[in-house]
Amino acid sequence: MVRDLSKDNELILEVRNLTKQFKVAKNNILTACDNINLSMYKGKTLGIVGESGCGKSTLATTVMRLH
Repeated sequence: MVRDLSKDNELILEVRNLTKQFKVAKNNILTACDNINLSMYKGKTLGIVGESGCGKSTLATTVMRLH
């Protein structure tokens, strides 16, 4: 049985359709994060996993508006 977390906990962060691109050369664009969606609930742990270079740190710094 799958529980609906939104009924049990307060939503503290929601990210919808986040895309982050960097201009890397004259006419080239690098898409570091493409159409990311996530929800974070108070009292719950959210883990972001992936291979080296897949955009985990870029996701975090973009969500914190450091880019």
